[in-house]
Amino acid sequence: MAEEIATLAGGCFWCTEATFKLLRGVLEVVPGYAGGHVPYPTYEEVCTGATGHRETVQVRFDPEVFPYADLLRYFFAVHDPASEDRQGPDVGPQYSPAIFYYSEAQKQVAEAVMRELAPLYPKPIATKLLPFTTFYPAEEYHRDYFARHPEASYCRLVIVPKLEKATKAFKPLLRP
Repeated sequence: MAEEIATLAGGCFWCTEATFKLLRGVLEVVPGYAGGHVPYPTYEEVCTGATGHRETVQVRFDPEVFPYADLLRYFFAVHDPASEDRQGPDVGPQYSPAIFYYSEAQKQVAEAVMRELAPLYPKPIATKLLPFTTFYPAEEYHRDYFARHPEASYCRLVIVPKLEKATKAFKPLLRP
């Protein structure tokens, strides 16, 4: 089986992780930090906005089941690509959306998808396209946060509506 990795920043990694775990062809989703200048940052450091990191998910997927371009189209549907330093109630540079590409091929696909989707948004796409450098997995207590805390107010008020939207809009792409 072929595998590929996508590292995506779409705001709060609890939300992004939960939405990507719905997809068939996704083998693993790991929340973490990318794009910054501080090695091995902690959640508390990233929350200050001073490390340059974004909350991200690293998605390991089977491109034969779920092609990279479709993964990016889904990503654009589950985050606000026209918002620079904010995703819903989460504000700060650590929530800025980005696609971290691993190869020239991934970069070209991302550019094509962004051009394709740009007319659908009333404001310009703020999601950055950046070369991948380093990914730091988040602390263990962030993994599977929604699955472990579905009754938490943040989960009910922010994550559940995103999951409902994804489920309605992308039903054929979801796990059975």
